[in-house]
Amino acid sequence: MLVLPAELTHRQAQDCATMLCRSVKTQGDTVVVDAQALERFDSSALAVLLECRREALAQGKAYRVRHLSQKLRELAVLYGVVDLLPAAP
Repeated sequence: MLVLPAELTHRQAQDCATMLCRSVKTQGDTVVVDAQALERFDSSALAVLLECRREALAQGKAYRVRHLSQKLRELAVLYGVVDLLPAAP
């Protein structure tokens, strides 16, 4: 499982996306990103999650997000990408 940091804004986005995308290859058939620790974020958090999704799909893996906060889910709905961030069981 991949884990998001407590803060994910524009300032941390590139480094976080790079780290997550590198880690995708070490995951099994399904890449799960845990967003539970995420407390401070902006729309860059969605960009990071979507970049990680693109990498997972490019490697033929399924993609899921665990513990997406209500606030981040609302932001994903606003941007029309919520369906691209399916919840992990």
